[in-house]
Amino acid sequence: MKIVHISDLHLSGSNFVSEWGENVIDIMHSIYPELVVVTGDLTDDGYVYEYEIAKRYIDRIKTKNIIIVPGNHDVRNEGYKIFEEIFQTRFPCYKNEKFVVLGIDSTEPDIDDGHVGRENYEYIQKKLSVEGKIKILAMHHHLIPIPGTGRERNIPVDSGDVLKLCVELGVTFVFSGHKHIPWIWKLENTYFITAGTATSRRLKGRSHPSFNMIEVEEEKAILKEINVVNEDVKEILRINLPKF
Repeated sequence: MKIVHISDLHLSGSNFVSEWGENVIDIMHSIYPELVVVTGDLTDDGYVYEYEIAKRYIDRIKTKNIIIVPGNHDVRNEGYKIFEEIFQTRFPCYKNEKFVVLGIDSTEPDIDDGHVGRENYEYIQKKLSVEGKIKILAMHHHLIPIPGTGRERNIPVDSGDVLKLCVELGVTFVFSGHKHIPWIWKLENTYFITAGTATSRRLKGRSHPSFNMIEVEEEKAILKEINVVNEDVKEILRINLPKF
């Protein structure tokens, strides 16, 4: 099974690179993943016309299933309302015989700071309190600061409580974006995986546009980073999954 994690597309902004956007589509078609997880910032300012551009692009991705959560750029100008109109929910969930993947909205309208909210903790517990499955939580904001990205300002204000939830629930992976650079942290038995920007010139230093793919082979998971410019694939992480 293959899961693709893609983030921070900024499809309607001046920094969007159409060539990279086409490369992402082509690579995705060669992979044909079981699930694509998009962790926010499809737009620049959350306007209707931007969402229309984003929807046309997302509809081109060939995958069996897709989960999308909003980013801080998407909820500007009441964009969170348009997000729900187009993508139905800000809290999507996908399950199969091996995985449960829960997307949550970590944004606040018109500000860049993250916030999950106590009112959503019970929902997270309900969806991820399952036995015998690999659990993935997907959100836009990173829960742990990312090196090399400047002064930390936008980490969710309740990240400590959410981190505690992840550990207690035995979450295997937490997917996030927002910082435009790939990174991995491990806390207890949870891997916090941040994806870079896939199609935007808003890159840190000499980094390149990229997205992540997780391949699950029996009782192993292999995380790979895919360079959108030259399609190079780099293995980043290989772990043994829990036996159920």
